[in-house]
Amino acid sequence: MDIEISVPDQYRGYRLDKALALMLPDYSRTTIQSWLDSGRVQLENNTPSRRMIISGGEELRIAVPQPESHDWLAEDIPLKIVFEDDHILVIDKPPGMVVHPGAGNQHGTLLNALIRHASSLNILPRAGIVHRLDKNTSGLLVVAKTETTRLSLVRQFKKRLAKRQYLAIVDGRLISGGTIDAPIGRHPRNRKKMTTGHGKTAISHYRIVSRYRMHTLVRVSLDTGRTHQIRVHFQHLGHPLVGDPEYGTRTKIPAGADEALLRTLKGFRRQALHAETLSVTHPATTEMLQWHAGVPEDMRTLLLALKRDAVSANF
Repeated sequence: MDIEISVPDQYRGYRLDKALALMLPDYSRTTIQSWLDSGRVQLENNTPSRRMIISGGEELRIAVPQPESHDWLAEDIPLKIVFEDDHILVIDKPPGMVVHPGAGNQHGTLLNALIRHASSLNILPRAGIVHRLDKNTSGLLVVAKTETTRLSLVRQFKKRLAKRQYLAIVDGRLISGGTIDAPIGRHPRNRKKMTTGHGKTAISHYRIVSRYRMHTLVRVSLDTGRTHQIRVHFQHLGHPLVGDPEYGTRTKIPAGADEALLRTLKGFRRQALHAETLSVTHPATTEMLQWHAGVPEDMRTLLLALKRDAVSANF
């Protein structure tokens, strides 16, 4: 694919790589620099340097490289498709499914299922997956079906234009909603975990949906999208997610709980977190679209058990 572009006068005095990054926001500056270094950018049949200073009015032709095909294995894994057209695919991911192959998880991932569903995804970076959910978090994911769509969605998530809401069941009784503003970075001793106190800005907003005797159902929206953000933020708040194997605490059991609740709480072995709502601007139609996914069976069972316990205790 070739891009032809005329450089506006407003970029006079800019370096070429910086000007192109501003004119082509769908591509990173690093990507644009690689095009310049490999001769993919032409100025009057010459190859300009990335450091060339813009005068304004230059006519450029850019030969955008075709994506390479990957060797991921297509696998016949059922997908719960919420929406699909020629541009995007929205999936309701079940808990327990890894999103992308990695060390120890080469098979059975969402990516393996996606390229079986649509083989054309094999040429896109990460098969069009533009954001992730942890293995044991359920809910909505949007997947790009073309490179143009992928770049649009990446930009929306980067600029916080895509909106996500989650449902989480946390330990303890929260009094009111609020905002958690605490930076998140890698744990200094366990590099697989995240922690607060250093790192990048992370902001989560939450409001209470239901209170139970020793637990609270909250709805969470994010201003940022840091790794494990909700899980780490509620641990920081002193109310970790029920069942969280990395950031949780010992199972909280209400006094006098019946056998059903005891069994359900102890048997809940994943973080009680579900990506409930997702909103994006459609890259082709520019229409704002929103999808909703009800909680999966295991969280529904837990919520019913907590509600029955609260009612029986006249709480």
